[in-house]
Amino acid sequence: MKMNDYINDFTNQLKDAMEIGSAAQLKKSNKTFKNVLICGLGGSGIGGTIVNDVLSSGVSIPILATKDYSIPNFVDDSTLVIASSYSGNTEETLYALEKCIKKNAEVCIITSGGKLKNLAEENNFNHIIIPGEQPPRAMFGYAFTELFYVLTHYGIIDEAFKADFEKAINLLDAEKADIQSQAKDLAKKMYQQTPVIYVAQGFEGVAVRFRQQINENSKMLCWHHVIPEMNHNELLGWRTNVENLAVVYFRNKLDFDRNQVRMDINKKVISKYTSNISEVWSKGDSVIENTLYHINLGDWISWYLSEMNNVDAIEIDVINYLKEELAKI
Repeated sequence: MKMNDYINDFTNQLKDAMEIGSAAQLKKSNKTFKNVLICGLGGSGIGGTIVNDVLSSGVSIPILATKDYSIPNFVDDSTLVIASSYSGNTEETLYALEKCIKKNAEVCIITSGGKLKNLAEENNFNHIIIPGEQPPRAMFGYAFTELFYVLTHYGIIDEAFKADFEKAINLLDAEKADIQSQAKDLAKKMYQQTPVIYVAQGFEGVAVRFRQQINENSKMLCWHHVIPEMNHNELLGWRTNVENLAVVYFRNKLDFDRNQVRMDINKKVISKYTSNISEVWSKGDSVIENTLYHINLGDWISWYLSEMNNVDAIEIDVINYLKEELAKI
């Protein structure tokens, strides 16, 4: 399969992931949790970042995503730890999980196999197995969706997310042609440019996912920032005319009203220095719908850019080289 085949199959991924989550046999826990830690990196870890964005205003305990060997000092037996690694062999996640286990945290694992699956089976940890042997970033729909089922199982959230997922699936199917058309147009504006992505607080995970897809699929550099924080620093960097930057605002009608005003003013400032500015509004009535809309759009942009750049979207040779060098030490 090519990367565009995976992107085209995104809603089927989400449907399949919901079936897997509904059928998961997870043991009950009598613990009262004070916090949640999601361990994961890359295509597996981005789900934790986005879940934090989606749920932060609706849960009563903090949810933190970590992308490192280390773990926060607060982790203890009242922490729910979700380890997400598509391959099951992500070095940093395994290190972090080992530390969480030593602190007697409640552990649940999302993986397709590898060492994590073995660890789950050997220790009788709750776990959800997703389809394997594919590029992790191309299977985002699985790991992301299962996080909601795990959080529901442990009583962190209720099942309301299911209706939003179903609406998002219907939305993406209905808007498929328009999303691809938008993506082609935006890719043309980003071709041979460095994309600069701006989002409002609450949707940073969308920007991070897009940046990662531009890096991995399109083999390009990219950066992002979040409003309002960007207004207190990066805005001052716009001082001279630039010819090699493509600015894109990912916007949502659910963005906080003051941040929407800030974005409008931002555009006025930045337009003095570049004319390559685009604005993309998500569709849907929920944060989940808005998020998945932008993610699907961003994935398609990264694919079209890979075609324009004449690169293999799936190839990750330099990452494999890094892992091989690390294995020698």
